[in-house]
Amino acid sequence: MVQNMEYSLKTGCPVRKSLELIGGKWKLLIIKNLADGTKRYGELKRLIPDISEKMLIQELNKLISFGVLSKKSYNQIPPRVEYTLTDKGRKALDIIEVLRDFAKEFV
Repeated sequence: MVQNMEYSLKTGCPVRKSLELIGGKWKLLIIKNLADGTKRYGELKRLIPDISEKMLIQELNKLISFGVLSKKSYNQIPPRVEYTLTDKGRKALDIIEVLRDFAKEFV
């Protein structure tokens, strides 16, 4: 068992990498809320009211750095920023659907 764990850490276990990309309390909720199209920061904050502003910004930046989201900034006052799922991000929607179906079995 220990050998398997060491091997997966050295080679980059796909499950571990997936959890790094989309795991955690908020990332899948952000992705889910972008499923139907581009959203501004304020829209995401309203759709996920339990998340703090700091955490939302951090998670958005992580998802952008992983290539799951794209960010478009407009040079205007007040600042306008929009977030959109990339092709990689849209692949995560399949995972969300499986998780939703899994949860329905236990509710």
